[in-house]
Amino acid sequence: MSKFLTYILLIITLISCTSETVIDQQWLEQNYTKKEVMVQMRDSVSLYTSVYEPIGATDRPVLIVRTPYSCAPYGSGWKGDLTEYMQEFLRNNYIIVFQDVRGRYMSEGEYLNIRPYIRQKANDETDEASDTYDTIEWILQNTDNNGSVGVTGMSYPGFYATMAALSGHPALKAVSPQAPILDWFKGDDVHHNGALMLMDIYSFAPYMFKKHENPVQEDHGLASPIGENAYEWFLQMKTPSNLTAALPDTLKFWNEILQHPHYDSYWMDRSLEYDLHAILPAILVVGGAYDTDDCYGALNTYRLIRQNSPDTDLHFVYGPWTHGGWHHADYEGLGDVKFTKGISEDFMRDIEYPFFRYYLEGKGSKPKPVYAIASGSDSWQKMDVWPSSEMTLKPLYLTNDSSLSFDESSYESSVSSYVSDPDNPVPFMEDASRRDNSYMVADQRFATERADVLSFVSDIQEDVLKLQGPVKVDMNLSVSTDDADLVVKLIDVYPNGYQMLIRGDVFPVRYREGFNAPKPATPGEVMNIQFTMNDVAHWVQPGHRLMVQIQSSWFPLVNMSPQKFMDNIYMAKPEDYQKSEVTIYHQKDLQSRILLPVM
Repeated sequence: MSKFLTYILLIITLISCTSETVIDQQWLEQNYTKKEVMVQMRDSVSLYTSVYEPIGATDRPVLIVRTPYSCAPYGSGWKGDLTEYMQEFLRNNYIIVFQDVRGRYMSEGEYLNIRPYIRQKANDETDEASDTYDTIEWILQNTDNNGSVGVTGMSYPGFYATMAALSGHPALKAVSPQAPILDWFKGDDVHHNGALMLMDIYSFAPYMFKKHENPVQEDHGLASPIGENAYEWFLQMKTPSNLTAALPDTLKFWNEILQHPHYDSYWMDRSLEYDLHAILPAILVVGGAYDTDDCYGALNTYRLIRQNSPDTDLHFVYGPWTHGGWHHADYEGLGDVKFTKGISEDFMRDIEYPFFRYYLEGKGSKPKPVYAIASGSDSWQKMDVWPSSEMTLKPLYLTNDSSLSFDESSYESSVSSYVSDPDNPVPFMEDASRRDNSYMVADQRFATERADVLSFVSDIQEDVLKLQGPVKVDMNLSVSTDDADLVVKLIDVYPNGYQMLIRGDVFPVRYREGFNAPKPATPGEVMNIQFTMNDVAHWVQPGHRLMVQIQSSWFPLVNMSPQKFMDNIYMAKPEDYQKSEVTIYHQKDLQSRILLPVM
């Protein structure tokens, strides 16, 4: 064997060993140092920052995570993220920085949920963008870096990542908002289309909405008042005033939610939808089609940057993950539904790290604009845009006899009705005593059997039906009261009878003319309700059927509407809750349909 060939084999062996290095606490102690500092912002408030630097490495790229969820462990010890989803970055000697955001844990200052972005700042004014800018300045001057900085974050830290992209710092080259909060009224955790996502946000409140005492290393949440059976407990509480009284403390942000029932300046100031233009760093948005929390934020952060900041190097990843599932190497599905194994490892190894490598190290090839993998598929798709230019919206019509058809109804008179009763709301899954991620694919057969749920079923699919993109709802309906919610669900019916939820969402009819223009319904008068559900990425297999279910409650996932128009429904008293008869029209002059994103 020649010396040259021996040398090549040695290099290959070294690379192989490096990629298979086990990153554990022992490895960290041998290869990294940890430094804890208080970094001063422009208004003299100091933020706790932990800096992990590779021993003996120089001119290294920097990756920052800013979080309200703690940089623990404080003092000795290593943050768990390092040995989990950050392994590729450690193998390549990145400087890793974690920071407690203003007012949280060991950082000084006052904490605000979704601190508004200040577009035109005075010299001493601060927001999360300016705090990122000042942090980057300190890092550049106090670490052995190469002058290139990246920021990443998932969920709430995804919001801070988007804020970082607005900082304008010239050293910030790449940002990855992953399941980022974008607008807490239109979508994401707090509301969907203005309807309060009751169970999630009420559970979140005792932890995130309480008064934050800092600096503190452990900031335990208040005890949750929710009983063992969430459905029964919320039904017993019924009114928002009872729910407020049950909370273990006065929670400022919870009360602000109840004081701002419509899309006013309070919510607009806390939305980043109006600021995603002229973005300087490269962006990698990551989202999961089965994300229970911030599916809206990922999809619309990507959409708005693509629309309003066309010069940005923009990338998007969308797969069949639940919230943050792309960082769990063993992720293969949720509930009883299993997807392709190894997709999270693919993402971390072949998409996430190479994105930062290209923009922070100047190595490798430029990532593709879009990577997507659908449930029901076994391979990644690489595209120029999401949704694909090959996607068309194909109307699927509700017809008589509880059927679905790609042909319009020809009946002169054809309607379906149900009565929505606030005292007996439709549960969001068969066992609604608790909430876990599996509700996103939960079997809907229990709902099919209820009189207050309409179910429409298609013929058997003869070929694979590839659905990739937004699902649009276009319904003609009337209600017997002056307000109600409309819940629409798209379902994949398996040959064995399993009714897998693909996508569902809620829309209050009072917002049919705009989220800032609530309007009562006229009882018995036909209304046209249109809204867009979050994008799906799902292939319906041959032998399956499609189903559309329509109802007016999804409890306690969604707050039960009193079905009475009020200036503020959160002021409803028990006597304000009333039954409403809902009639769906599916006839020649009043079609009701959903528009499917068909490849």
